[in-house]
Amino acid sequence: MAKNFESEITQFLKEYKTEHPDTEARQREGRGRLWDKHIDPEVQEGFRAVRVPQKPYVYQTN
Repeated sequence: MAKNFESEITQFLKEYKTEHPDTEARQREGRGRLWDKHIDPEVQEGFRAVRVPQKPYVYQTN
């Protein structure tokens, strides 16, 4: 197997990133908007305090 082989996907991504150099910055911005959030420990503790324990079998009626 050739050591210099690159799949079509890898070639496409490299070409896309050279044509659109702001791609990685936009990806980081999107990630920051969706995932990188500050979690307040007091609010988290409140959520844990009011959590209702789940039954072993969720679909059991009694």
